[in-house]
Amino acid sequence: MRIRESLPSTSSLSWKKLQQDAEVLENTHLFQLFTEDPERFKALSLQAGPVLMDFSKQLIKIDTLDSLVALAEEKQLPRWIERLFAGEEVNDSERRAAQHWALRLPVNADGPHAPPELVQQVHQPLAKMRGLVELLRTGRWRGYSGQVITDVVNIGVGGSDLGPMMACRALEDAAACANADLAGSVPNVHFVSSMEGSQISRLLQRLRPEKTLFVIASKSFTTLDTLANVDTALAWLKNHHADEALVKRCHFIGVSTRADLMQAWGIVPEHQLEFWDWVGGRFSLWSTIGISLAVKIGFDAFEQFLAGAHCMDEHFRTAPLAQNLPVVNALIGVWNTNFLNINAHAILPYDGRLKHLPAYLEQLEMESNGKSVRRDGSWVSHRTCPIIWGEVGPNAQHAFYQLLHQGTERVTSDFVLVANRYREAHYASVADALQQQHRLGIANGLAQSQLLALGEQILPDAAQLPAHKRYQGNQPNTTFVLEELTPYSLGALLALYEHKVFVQSVIWEINPFDQWGVELGKKLAHSTHELIEQGAGADLSSLDASTAGLLTFMQGVQQ
Repeated sequence: MRIRESLPSTSSLSWKKLQQDAEVLENTHLFQLFTEDPERFKALSLQAGPVLMDFSKQLIKIDTLDSLVALAEEKQLPRWIERLFAGEEVNDSERRAAQHWALRLPVNADGPHAPPELVQQVHQPLAKMRGLVELLRTGRWRGYSGQVITDVVNIGVGGSDLGPMMACRALEDAAACANADLAGSVPNVHFVSSMEGSQISRLLQRLRPEKTLFVIASKSFTTLDTLANVDTALAWLKNHHADEALVKRCHFIGVSTRADLMQAWGIVPEHQLEFWDWVGGRFSLWSTIGISLAVKIGFDAFEQFLAGAHCMDEHFRTAPLAQNLPVVNALIGVWNTNFLNINAHAILPYDGRLKHLPAYLEQLEMESNGKSVRRDGSWVSHRTCPIIWGEVGPNAQHAFYQLLHQGTERVTSDFVLVANRYREAHYASVADALQQQHRLGIANGLAQSQLLALGEQILPDAAQLPAHKRYQGNQPNTTFVLEELTPYSLGALLALYEHKVFVQSVIWEINPFDQWGVELGKKLAHSTHELIEQGAGADLSSLDASTAGLLTFMQGVQQ
């Protein structure tokens, strides 16, 4: 880890107090804390809206939380929250606000943080998106041959792919309920992101061009990955119908901040959906970037998704720090990273519908807070974002839980559980059997979180076990429980994580809303691509020995 000596941001009284707390708790086992306080759950759990957060299995005491809140106040977190919701320039390197929260404002929102012009600005493109969604979901959108559109392909990358894809998978039950009365007219939704063509090549083999619509989702409308897939999609369509203007009118929707570039490419104005520079890509699911999700679940359900996030926004904006779910969740992460020196964090949903949640949160957290330079330009003197990874819990149990339980690395975890499932009408014939499976999943999630935290001491005769069967435990974890997985509860959960990222950025004094670390690689890729296109005669003398050697090898194989 590259940590440079810099300004002494870690010399405050609250930081030093937390260091002292950590020295004590480093030699304390979570089993001991539960033994000393059997009512620990009551003091160390919170609920807001549809989300319960149990952090009693974190290696903290109540006075530790008090010290963390004192640190947040010292870092002026309440003022930073005010600045965020006031639309101030919190993204200082790009000199803009970060108003993704405004995308969730209801149409009747009022107050100083919801001026009428902002509310109107947000809801105008959403109203346009509703119209396009209803055309698609009712079978009234026709392709170049007059056939009904049966498949919608979202072409995007990063936040323009991970967010909508994750939410579409998570809300499949909501989609089934919303679509039950539409007689099969709702299009199938697909996602394409890989620049090398592996996804789109397989997809185009089974779709019909006259029945397929593509959504070009790109904030800048210049992303190489996205436009490469768009070129392939257009070539496929033109191979079946030569009228390029008609093809673009009937088979493409554009979603971007750049209306001029969408227009230049050939997307007709009525099929252009805009959003704004103050929406970061990884925070854009709530904007018109979410059109593929709205096609999947219906616009009314999409509005419920926004409402759940708005509920969490209001909680974050108004709740006292010590009772504020995003704040407490963030401060616990700071505690684990900076004071307990735990630098890996696993996301473990025990519901297969949340399969893509770990990948979504990997981008949200690591692209936002994977920074080593403070807002003032100085190098950080402490760790920032840990390594985030994860998998659906039952699969993870048979993959990397061995390391979590008996490995040499300390890892913190977030377990995500859903209390109720399989109550929808379309599961009626096998509801009892499926609910039994669901309860089995919950049992596994609770058991794993318990064993990771408390270790073998919860087992009878643990001292008699041979060394290779011992469970040390003391792996801190938090459990989130949703009453049900609905558009509303998913929206609330995702907003909770978004605000966690912002809180941690305030503590670490970094900007979570830029991502300059990815830019140089993209620029180098352009020049490298030119060399590849030149073939075996390309002058590779400007390259390092490794890159030149690899290109030479591949050019030889390709001949």
